Amino acid sequence: MPNMSLKKNAMPTQDPQVRNGNFLEVALGYTEEQALDEAARCLNCKNKPCRSGCPVEIDIPAFIERITAKDYEGAYQVISQSSSLPAVCGRVCPQESQCEKCCVRGIKGEAVAIGRLERFVADWHNAHAAAVCEKPASNGHKVAVIGSGPSGLTCAGDLAKKGYDVTIFEALHIAGGVLVYGIPEFRLPKSIVEKEVEGLKALGVKIETNVVVGKTLDVDELFTPEFGFEAVYIGSGAGLPSFMNIPGENLKGVYSANEFLTRINLMKAYREDAATPIKQNTKVAVVGGGNVAMDAARCAKRLGAEEVYIVYRRSEEELPARKEEVEHAKEEGIRFNLLNNPVEILGGEDKFVTGVKCIRMELGEPDASGRRRPVEVPGSEFVLDVDCVIMAIGTTPNPLIKSTTEGLETNRRGCIVTDETGKTSKEHTYAGGDAVTGAATVILAMGAGKTAAKSIDEELSK
Repeated sequence: MPNMSLKKNAMPTQDPQVRNGNFLEVALGYTEEQALDEAARCLNCKNKPCRSGCPVEIDIPAFIERITAKDYEGAYQVISQSSSLPAVCGRVCPQESQCEKCCVRGIKGEAVAIGRLERFVADWHNAHAAAVCEKPASNGHKVAVIGSGPSGLTCAGDLAKKGYDVTIFEALHIAGGVLVYGIPEFRLPKSIVEKEVEGLKALGVKIETNVVVGKTLDVDELFTPEFGFEAVYIGSGAGLPSFMNIPGENLKGVYSANEFLTRINLMKAYREDAATPIKQNTKVAVVGGGNVAMDAARCAKRLGAEEVYIVYRRSEEELPARKEEVEHAKEEGIRFNLLNNPVEILGGEDKFVTGVKCIRMELGEPDASGRRRPVEVPGSEFVLDVDCVIMAIGTTPNPLIKSTTEGLETNRRGCIVTDETGKTSKEHTYAGGDAVTGAATVILAMGAGKTAAKSIDEELSK
C-alpha cells in the first residue's frame, strides 16, 4: 500500500548550535526505515513527470521501486545509468525546482523526497558494494576534456563507458572543480567527490592536474599530432568573480566569495596549521542571496564570527538560494538584512574594513527576469558595523580560453556559444556547463556534459 502521508520524511541533521562550530556534514541522511517509508510515498506514475524535470533524465520511479523492494544496489544501478555523480547530486541538486517540482504528490502535499532517496541509495552503495569496475574495450578514439567539475566529469564518464580514451585537464591540483573549491565540506564532504573521481579513473579516465589551458597549453595544441585528440570538450566553469564597483572594494578584508570559499574548502583555512589562513573576523557582511552567499555566510560563522549578515537588495521571496540552505543558515544564527544594498565599503587608516554603508530598497515593477526591480529609498542610508565583506554576486567564465583559442565564439558575457548539441563555432570542439550558461547548478552542468558526450560520440563513430 502506498504511504499517503502529505509530508515527506524530515532529513535528520546536526543540532544547529553544534554544527555552526564545525565543518562536519549538516544533513545526516535517511535511515533505512525512513528511506523505505519515503519510497512508499511514490505512486510510480505511468507517465513519470518527475523524470522530465531531471536534466539527466534519471528513471526516478524505477529506482524508487527498487528501494521499496530493498534492492538498494539495483536502485543505484538505475541511477548510474544516467548520472555519474549520484552521491553528489543527492546532496546539492535543487530537486525542489526540478524533479520534485513535477512530482504528482506535490499537488496536494509535499513532493516525494527524491533527492534524499538518491543520497540514501548512493551512500548505501558506497558503504556496501564491492569496488568492481571493468574498463571498457578501447574504440581507438581520443577526447580531451578541459575542467574536472561536474560537467567535465560527466562528459568524461559517459565517453569512457563507450571505450573512448579520455584525458581531463584540470587547472587546480585536485580534481572536482566547483565540487571541491566552491561547496563547503558541511554540504558536500570531499571524500564523496574523491570517490566519484576514483570511479572515473577505474573506467580509464586520465586526469592531468596543474594544467591551465590557455597558459600551460592551448586548445589548438590538443589537436596536434603530439597530443592526438580528435575532439575537445570545454567544461572550464565560471570562476571569474564579479564585484559591485563601489568605493572601498580594494580594502583589506574584502573578499570575493570564490577566494573565501576556495581558501576554506580547498586549502582548509579553518585548520590551525593552514598554509593560507583567513584573518579572524568578528562581524561579517555577505553581499548576495544565492547558494554561494549562504555557503560563505555559514563558513564565516564556523570560522568564529560573532555576527554574520546576508545583505540582499530584494526580499526573502526573491532569494535565489535553495529554501533548505536559507533555513539552515537561519537556524545557525545568520542574520538576514533584506531590501538593503551596499553603496560603499568603509575603512580606517590601516586600510582594513570598518563598515559597509547601505541604502534601503523597496520593490518596484518586475524587471526582465520577472522579479520585482529593487528601487532605492532616498535618504535611507545607514552603516552596518563589520570588519569583513564577502562579495557573492555572481561569476563569469574566465576569458583565458577564449583569448587563446582561434575561432571560438563567445557572447557579450564571455560565455562560449554552442548549439543544442554542445557544439561550438570551432570544429571538433564542444562546451557546456557554466562556461556556456554562466554560474548555474551542478545538475544542469552535468546535463550539458551528457549532451556533449552523446554529440561527440555521434561525430567520431561515423
